[in-house]
Amino acid sequence: MAQMTKKRKAALAMYDATKIYTLDEATEIVKKVSNTKFDGTVDIAVRLGVDPKKSTEMVRGTVSLPHGTGRDVRVLVLADPAKVEEAVAAGADMAGLDDYVEKIKGGWTDVDVIICTPAVMAKVGALGRVLGPRGLMPNPKTGTVTMDVAKAVKDVKAGKIDFKVDKAGVIHAVIGKASFDAAKLSENANEILLTLAKLKPSTAKGAYIRSISISSTMSPSVLVDTRTVQVA
Repeated sequence: MAQMTKKRKAALAMYDATKIYTLDEATEIVKKVSNTKFDGTVDIAVRLGVDPKKSTEMVRGTVSLPHGTGRDVRVLVLADPAKVEEAVAAGADMAGLDDYVEKIKGGWTDVDVIICTPAVMAKVGALGRVLGPRGLMPNPKTGTVTMDVAKAVKDVKAGKIDFKVDKAGVIHAVIGKASFDAAKLSENANEILLTLAKLKPSTAKGAYIRSISISSTMSPSVLVDTRTVQVA
């Protein structure tokens, strides 16, 4: 068993890791125990009462965080020349088509989000083996395959994120940075929880939101009482 670091021991001494807290209490604790020299990312993990193997229970979607993620999101737009100009004007970090397609075929993926137009999906679809495993494949369901590339770029830059339940039935999402006010972290987290509630599959049985935990980079998780959040 790996030896616990001094920093982790110190963090665990600041709160009761066996207790469950309200969302507001949890974000306060996460800020207190965050001990990295850099501004760590704060994440939420929500375990859902779904079976991801069933197509009817594959929960995925997008949400616009009211206070953004605090991250500088690098956006690439793959499109024809007219749309490339539109994307750059909207704030895309990179935009083009054939040159980037060739780079990606060679294994380049130094971006956070890729947006494309329906017209170029044939070329983008061929990149699935590179983009798919990295979660970068554009998808109409997440708004990253669209004719309105300008809006898509602005949404992503403003804090729109996408999420997808993993094989264990857990949703992982960024809710901000450790430097955020606890109230802003709580509001971002609550926005995700409200969105998840709206996406509850009709076939899901029993409790839908089974557990919630919040953590920051390299810090222990804090459990959130599911009864204290305003979701179904």
